[in-house]
This record gives sequence, C-alpha cells and structure tokens, in this order.
Amino acid sequence: MNNEPYVKQEIKNNIATTEFFHPAHNSLPGDLLAKLANTITEAGNNDEVKVIILKSGGDRTFCAGASFNELISINDAETGKVFFSGFANVINAMRKCPKFIIGRIQGKTVGGGVGVASATDYCMATKFAAIKLSELNVGIGPFVVGPAVERKLGTSGFSQIAIDANSFYDAEWARQKGLYNQVFDSLEELDEAVQKFAENLCNYNPEAMAEMKKVFWSGTENWDELLAERAVISGRLVLSEFTKHTLKKFGES
Repeated sequence: MNNEPYVKQEIKNNIATTEFFHPAHNSLPGDLLAKLANTITEAGNNDEVKVIILKSGGDRTFCAGASFNELISINDAETGKVFFSGFANVINAMRKCPKFIIGRIQGKTVGGGVGVASATDYCMATKFAAIKLSELNVGIGPFVVGPAVERKLGTSGFSQIAIDANSFYDAEWARQKGLYNQVFDSLEELDEAVQKFAENLCNYNPEAMAEMKKVFWSGTENWDELLAERAVISGRLVLSEFTKHTLKKFGES
C-alpha cells in the first residue's frame, strides 16, 4: 500500500472530490495544507464544478490536526505564525469558495481537523467520528480554528471542548451541537449518502447556491485578518517555556 502523503482531486459529473492523506493519522504538515487550500480554490474557480466533497484517505481518522513533528521544530515567532497560518488558509479557502463543500468525516478528528470539518457547508459523518480540541494539552489553544468551530457549535459548545482538552466528544454530541448534519452507522452508508446528496445539489442553480453561500458566511468577511492575528498568538505561545517543555515530554513518550 502506498503510504505517501497526498492531496488529490477527481472531477466527475460536476462533483469535485478532494481527498487528503498522511500516514500519521491524516495529520497535516504545512506543504499539504498549502496544497489543500490551493486545490479547494481551484475547484471553486472551475466552471465544471458545481459541488465539492472533502474527504481524507483511510477509514479510521479523518484528521489528527497539525503535524506534531513540525510543531515541535518551531524555534521563532515568524515560523510559528507561518505554521499556524496553514489551517487558517484552508479555512479561508473553504469560506471564500463559491461552491458548497460537503464534509465526509469517516472517523475521529482532532484539533485543526475539527476546524476543517467546521468550515464545510454541510457535514456528514459516521458514528465513529468523535471530535477533540487538544490544543490546551500542549500549552497553546484552538485560536486559529476557533472562529470556524464556534460558528458551528456556538460559544458554549466551543468553550466546552476547548477547555476539556482531554476528552473526545462523540458524533451524536457533534450532531446535536450542529457540526454534523447527519450521522451514519457505517462508512458504506456515509459514502452512499454523501454521493447521493452531492448529485442532488448538482441539479440546483449554481448562481443561487453561490449567493446562498455568501449569506451563510455573512459576518466572516474579516477572517483573513482575524485568523492571521490568531496565528500570531499561537506562534508566540508555542515558543513559551511551558509549551516547549510539554512538547518535549510528548516527543519522548
């Protein structure tokens, strides 16, 4: 089996299926985040595409968040800002994309992965797709993904999982809070439902869907600046003595 990281996209019958993969539980280093943001932007600008499906490879973990190896190697504020801007760029690409993005969440998702799921326009998952915001565990916080997560879960739900950084919250909790729109018992049922839903959206007026998306994301026009500011906060905190010590312990475990 090929274990090389990738971002790939297939366009078929007006549906762009965008898939990312990394052997370390689909964690996302900077180069993959950049490719993912660019791929989503290109699909949004492609007149052949009417709807986008966002998925990850494998059947266990949707996304484990940021690359731990990259996180532990940050030694200056500018590198930290660039690192944390990776997820900001993906979220902003999804926000600005004029096409509806359907999230296909097959398994657990952590940290930045929760932010990516939250930035989809309609999100479908299996019952195995528990979520966790683990950033506080390593001495930082979910600053960059926070606006996207709070937009879906509300302030109360976002606060709960951000503070309770050790706990996974199950897919049903995420559905009740508004992150997941539908939850399925199996991967097969999820894939069938995602495909059928995407095919149905292709019957609608693309211009109407683009205008609806603008309405849904109204009030987020400042996110280019906001998420950049949040990346600076995370980039500063990752250099703190507390975080460096914590990351070292994680690296040794």
